[in-house]
Parts: sequence; C-alpha cells; structure tokens
Amino acid sequence: MKQFFKSIFLALSLSLLAQGSAFASDRATAQEATEMIKKVVAFYKANGPEKTYAAVNDPKGQFIYKDLYVFAGGVKPGGVTLAHGGNPKLLGKPLGEMRDGDGKFFVKEINEVAASKAGKGWVDYKWPNPVTKALEQKSTYVERVDDVYFACGIYK
Repeated sequence: MKQFFKSIFLALSLSLLAQGSAFASDRATAQEATEMIKKVVAFYKANGPEKTYAAVNDPKGQFIYKDLYVFAGGVKPGGVTLAHGGNPKLLGKPLGEMRDGDGKFFVKEINEVAASKAGKGWVDYKWPNPVTKALEQKSTYVERVDDVYFACGIYK
C-alpha cells in the first residue's frame, strides 16, 4: 500500500512538473516583446494610426502572442489610451494617475520613458496577467513614434 501511494505521488509530481514547464513555455521573453514592438511600429509607419489601433485592439490579431499584447497611448502627460490588446475597457481613458499593486504610478513612468530623448526603454510594475489572472511582476518595453508610444510587456 505504501508503495502504491509513492507511485501515485511520483506520477502526480511528474505531471505537475510537466504542466509547470508547459506553462513556462507559454510566457513570452523580453526579446519577443521588443520584436512585437518593432512589428507594430513598422505596421504603424506603413498603415497609419487608425489601422494600427484597430489591429492592436483585435483580440485574435497579430499583436497578441502567448501572454503578450500591445498597448498604445499619447506621449503627453495624461495622454489617453489609444489602443489596448489586453483590456478594451481602458480605451480612450487617461491613465496617468493609475497605480499598480504597489502604488507605483507606472503609466507616468511609461510616459516619461516615451518622452525621453531616447524615446524607448523598460518600465517595471505589477499588473494582472490576462492568462493566469494573477497580479504579477511585469516589465514593459516602451517605444515612441511621433507623439504616440507603443508598449508590450513580459510577465515574470
């Protein structure tokens, strides 16, 4: 009987381990996030803002991959959300005063990175993962084009 329970425990442990590694492969990498931004910037330059925002907002579109999604906003402080592949309820809303789970004004920081001389960089904060539904640490790559920023982040 003892051997039977050991066998069951081993089988369950291996199953959970396999599921954990499968889940890890569903998480995007920093390289995939920056590649996604390069892709959306090229699309924006080729197709203009309206088509780009529609493509970013498409929940089954080309700017959704694994746990990645793109969002865009106006660079000026208090700028509104122009597109959001992860949460359409945020469209058209000024998010400058939004805080993460630790009280950090992360949208202000995103705007600061976008408005900087370099116009691109990474911002860290906590945000709900659309796949796991849990509040997780997130690192978002931001890049400015004209007076708009595009952003895409990875969950850690």
